[in-house]
Amino acid sequence: MNIGLTGGIATGKSTVSSMLIRKGALLVDADIIAREVMLPGHPVLAAVAAHFGQDIIQADGQLDRKKLGEVIFNDPEERLALNGITHPAIRQEIRRQMAEYEAAYPDRLVVVDIPLLYESELQTLFEKVVAVYVPREKQIERLMERDKITEEQALARLNSQMDIEQKKSMADEVIDNSGTMEETSEQVDKLWSRLVP
Repeated sequence: MNIGLTGGIATGKSTVSSMLIRKGALLVDADIIAREVMLPGHPVLAAVAAHFGQDIIQADGQLDRKKLGEVIFNDPEERLALNGITHPAIRQEIRRQMAEYEAAYPDRLVVVDIPLLYESELQTLFEKVVAVYVPREKQIERLMERDKITEEQALARLNSQMDIEQKKSMADEVIDNSGTMEETSEQVDKLWSRLVP
């Protein structure tokens, strides 16, 4: 069985995916794939540099994520342009890894962690979608603390994604990660028993 795992920035998707992995799930991580397509020498990075200009590339050939972030978090059209360049390659790699896992381990739960699952309209790839949820105020608080950014910067990032309440209402299952680790772990245990016979 495969599930799509989503949520907003700083809701704790990594925490939940780690708990599922410890239980025996296999993970396909869209964030890791997204970083890999932005490595020096990758055709996707070359296409991004062609669109956004060479100044988003550092002297060592690496992407200057901060510079690119300043552009895309403040300009919805440029964010769409970036997604148009990167998403097809990311989707292709997600599908490849899912197929590989499903062929090699037909009895294991495959968890695909995709922050922008609904925004990318990928929900049809999965048997179930699980959203990791915390209220927006907590999201802002955690994001400011985690990334050492201002409230204004945190809001710009949150506003670049679908609202967490909307994701919560669309999901088949919800893990509320606004309490203690124990409470989250308990919900993951219950989810696991529903998903893995």
